[in-house]
Amino acid sequence: MNKYRKDFPFFKAIDEKSSVENKDLIYFDTAATAQRPFIVLNAMTHFYATENANPLRGLYSLSERATLAYENARETTAKFINAKEASEIVFTRNASESLNLVAYSWGLNKLKAGDEICVTIMEHHSNIVPWQMVCQKTGAKLVFMECDKESGVISDEEINSKINSRTKIVSVVHVSNVLGVTNPVKKIAEVAHKNGAIMIVDGAQSAPHIKVDVQDMDADFFAMSGHKLGGPMGIGALYGKKALLEEMDPFLRGGEMIEYVTRETATWAEVPHKFEAGTVSAGDAVGMAAAIRYVQSVGLDYITEHDNALCCRLIDGMKKIPHINIIGSKDGNKRCGIATFTIDGVHPHDIATLLSEEHIAIRAGHHCAQPLGQYLGQTATARASLYFYNTEEEVDTFLEKIAQVRHWAGFSD
Repeated sequence: MNKYRKDFPFFKAIDEKSSVENKDLIYFDTAATAQRPFIVLNAMTHFYATENANPLRGLYSLSERATLAYENARETTAKFINAKEASEIVFTRNASESLNLVAYSWGLNKLKAGDEICVTIMEHHSNIVPWQMVCQKTGAKLVFMECDKESGVISDEEINSKINSRTKIVSVVHVSNVLGVTNPVKKIAEVAHKNGAIMIVDGAQSAPHIKVDVQDMDADFFAMSGHKLGGPMGIGALYGKKALLEEMDPFLRGGEMIEYVTRETATWAEVPHKFEAGTVSAGDAVGMAAAIRYVQSVGLDYITEHDNALCCRLIDGMKKIPHINIIGSKDGNKRCGIATFTIDGVHPHDIATLLSEEHIAIRAGHHCAQPLGQYLGQTATARASLYFYNTEEEVDTFLEKIAQVRHWAGFSD
């Protein structure tokens, strides 16, 4: 049995055969959101029970303790991704808001007609739609780097041909939520900077599964979400190089992001507070920091190794089952725990529904990556995504059930 499952109330209930509605459920949808350990829930309860005051605003001790808890969460997040200093971390609602912040505060103010923004074909909609908006409003052009359809790899030739002197922004997903491929963001950043562009990395899928070092990859901005690594929903972070953050206008205005206000004008607080308008999500930040510390205690090397081993077991088993088509690499070591597939004759929505009846939770649809689906000729796919709390037994049960899906759907083979 996986020794970490006891740390999660969700799995503790399942493993102990309790009477909860989710009894015996196999949860293979961590790429959408991870389950939360006790330590995260306890940290948030402790904050609201003993430190509940508005951070940054009060001069009394309780507010000061709330401020300290919030700023300690910022420090924890900064160290997790190896930012130079805590002030380079802006708390947001999620990775999507982080990317939007850069699009509105940097993109709209810096780009003009004739400029280009370069993304990849495998981007989540959150890393496409904001840049479409910037292009529509500035006259810039959105350019896509395409990947190999079998492996998901973006070639050096593709990188060098799509990033050029017209490129002002390069925004790339670190780990694809569909293909599971890890993109060479350090190499892409080198090409981007050589051409005078800024480099933005969408780390929503990478931060929970592999070690992230924003200084080593030389990212100008890095976006992440708390809920994908076991933290609460509704909290995320944007890393930005301090010099860039200081030259940017605020995304939202009002509340503690103000330094001084007259009838006619206002000046802004220092970075990062000028980007955190209104009452901050302090309890959620505390919860995200607790999740980070928990993930660090498990060890990202262990998580990567465990994810890869389980994914290899899953992919290798699926390759032996007729009529299953694996989307992307057939090597489980190159998928970051994500296995995306189709089954001949069975719509992905039906796959998910049939497996749900067998107490297996997977994702089905376009996974907020419709341009990639169009590029691959897939309107929808099914996706099983694993994490360190999943087990070999769960993988084997999944393989046993997935082999029966065509039979359940009415096929005779």
